[in-house]
Formats: sequence, C-alpha cells, structure tokens
Amino acid sequence: MLIIALPALFFSVGRAYYASLVDATEKTLEAHLYSLISEVEFVSDGLEMPRSILAPELSRLNSDTYALVYQGQSLVWYSESAVNLSISPNFSDNQAGAPEFKRVEYGGVLFWQLSLTVILGNADHSQQARFVLLKKNDALMALMSGFRNTLVNWMLVMGIVIAGLMAFGFVWNARPLQRLDKEIKEIEAGERDKITGSYPVELLTIKSDLNLLLESQKRQKERYRASLSDLAHALKTPLAVIKSSPLATDADAQEQLDRINVMIEHQLKRAATGASDTWKKQTSVKPVLDSILNAMSKVYHDKHISFSSQCDENAAFLGDKTDLMEILGNIIDNACKACDNLVDINISAPKKRLLLIEIEDDGPGIPEHRRSELLTRGTRLDTYEAGHGVGMAIVSDLVKSYQGLMQIGTSKHGGAKFIIEFNNDKNN
Repeated sequence: MLIIALPALFFSVGRAYYASLVDATEKTLEAHLYSLISEVEFVSDGLEMPRSILAPELSRLNSDTYALVYQGQSLVWYSESAVNLSISPNFSDNQAGAPEFKRVEYGGVLFWQLSLTVILGNADHSQQARFVLLKKNDALMALMSGFRNTLVNWMLVMGIVIAGLMAFGFVWNARPLQRLDKEIKEIEAGERDKITGSYPVELLTIKSDLNLLLESQKRQKERYRASLSDLAHALKTPLAVIKSSPLATDADAQEQLDRINVMIEHQLKRAATGASDTWKKQTSVKPVLDSILNAMSKVYHDKHISFSSQCDENAAFLGDKTDLMEILGNIIDNACKACDNLVDINISAPKKRLLLIEIEDDGPGIPEHRRSELLTRGTRLDTYEAGHGVGMAIVSDLVKSYQGLMQIGTSKHGGAKFIIEFNNDKNN
C-alpha cells in the first residue's frame, strides 16, 4: 500500500505545488504590470516612462523578471533588469484590455509571459502601447526542485513512521492469534484439554467452536471406549467357550477360530483408532521403542538376537501411544521371528514434523510379488516360514489411519526392510 500511495501522493502534491507557483507568478506579473501602467504618462510625442521603478525585481541586473513596453513593433522602454536581454516577443492579436498569460520560449530559454495592450490618451489623440512582463521558468523550477527535495525527505519520514505504525499494529493485532496458536499447540502436546484464554470478540466464536469440538470428541471417545470394552467382553467369552468345546478339536475349526479372534481384535483396533483424539497427543518414540526391545529380548532370549537401534531423542509420534506400540511391536516381533540373529531399527526425525521409521532384519525377506499383497489386502499372510504374518494387517490400517506411508524393501542384511513415514503436518 505504501509503495503505491506515497508515490501517488508525491506526484499529486508536486503537481498541485507547481500549479500554485504558476498561479503566483501570474499574480506577481499582473501586479507589476498594473503598477507599471499607473506610472506611464502620455505626451504629445509619445510615452513618458518613469525613471525608477519601485519593484526590486525589475531594478536588479541579475533579476529573473523583466518588463518591456512596445509601440507597434518598436521597443520604447525596458526595465533595468532587461538591459542584457535580447529577445523579440511574439505578440498575439488579442484585443486591447485583454491580458494574455502563457509560457513561451525565446532563444532556447523558457519564460512565463504576461502581455497587455492598452490605449493611452484621450478621444482626440490616443496611442496604443503593449506591455510585456517576463519571468524565467528556471526560477519556478528552482523553487520546485527545493520543494521536491523537502517533500522527498518528508515522504521518507512518513513512510518509515507509517510502516512502523503498521508493523506495530499488525504485531499488536496478531497477539491474540499467537496466544490462540500457543494454546492449540499445548492441546496437541496433551498439556491442556480446552482453550481457556481471553480473546477479542472476533475470536470468541472460533474459541467456542473449538472447545465444543474438543468436548464432543472427548465424549465420543469415551462412548467408543465403553462400547468397545463391552463388545470385547461379549465376544471373547463365547469365543473362549467354543475354543474349549469338542467342536474346536478339529485343526481346521481351531484355525478358523483363531482367525475370528484375530479379526475381532483387528476390527476393534480400527474402531478405537478412529475414535481417538490423535491430533492432540504427542508421544515420544524412544521410551516406547526401549520398552518393546526390552520385551522382545526376553521373549526371544533363546534365539540370541542382536538388536541394533538408533532413535533420535526428539523423535515424536503425533498420535496415541497404544497405536505406536502396536505398529512398532508388530513389525519388530515379525522381524524377530524372521531373522537369523540380527534386527536393525533406525528412527529419525529429519524435519520438525516428520517421523521416519526403518526396521530391517537378516532373514529370508519377503518376495517382491507378495509385498503389495501384504500392504493392500489386509489378509492373513502367515504362510511365510518365519513370520511377517497377520499382524501386518493391523499395522497397515493403523499407518493409513494416520495418513502415513509404508513401504517394504530388501534389507542391506539380506532380509526384509520396512520403511514407515509419518508427516505430522498432515494429521492436523
């Protein structure tokens, strides 16, 4: 706005000031003209001009204002300031008594000229005389240049002051938004449950709507948890009875019951993930990873697995801790089943809101033609000899629910490599 407004203001004020200078020049020349006419006397043989003129501009040799009097085309008088002036004015055929003011050029020099033709004498004997007053345009331009320099300085000062006031106003008006942003980040980090700050009227509606959303989400989550708990209890008890009955002695029946049990847990997990307020939970990854590795080292003690793990201290998962444990636990557990004796885990946060998880082993790996099937179908793939089974369906759905990306490749150790990337900005 300042880039457009200040130059426009500078141009407008400059034009107005120049117009006022031209108008003042006309008024000054007009005053000299009528003062000069009042001093002229008509005599029988011509005009008698005064020996001295009161106006100092017309009396100085180095003046920029000149006075000339003509009868016909003959110069009959000139002011002392015009001693060194050598010009031949161009006269218009204007009527007597009608002054003419215009800009003219003589010898490459610009002047402002005021001319007037008057009739002197009486009814019996009269003569015409043409009075010409000149002022150099350079005098106006010198004043204009000084004014422009002053105006530029003041415009710069005004621009700095206005820009400072605008910046201050912007910062001052943005303070409530900064406080609101801070509270929202605290909610994301799990440090508070709702927005409690005092805000201007313009933000009260947003504050109220956000608090209503948080409260609604909280109630919905509690209802989901209660319903899921009841559903899990209602399903697992009949399933346990069936598994212990003679009907489950058949190997195929037992396999299908196990499959039903896994599917129940998988669907319950999906529902719980959809109900969780993941956007306001920030889970530190390293403690969860340490806990899982500690458990795996005990479970697979007889296998003597060598765990190599690297995890950034600032690596954080923007979501539920249980979901993170499910993701890491399933993949590391499958890696332990598939590996010969090495599991390599690398978790980093290369950017502020990016989480990168890489887990690889030295086992037989996953055939390339089965990798997409593992990620997209969500079916049981425990036909692999040493792992990477049904738990991957749960992992795949959890990663998708957080808008993450999971890829399967070949480890540098010869086995399988799982790469999971979470961009926490997307989860907001």
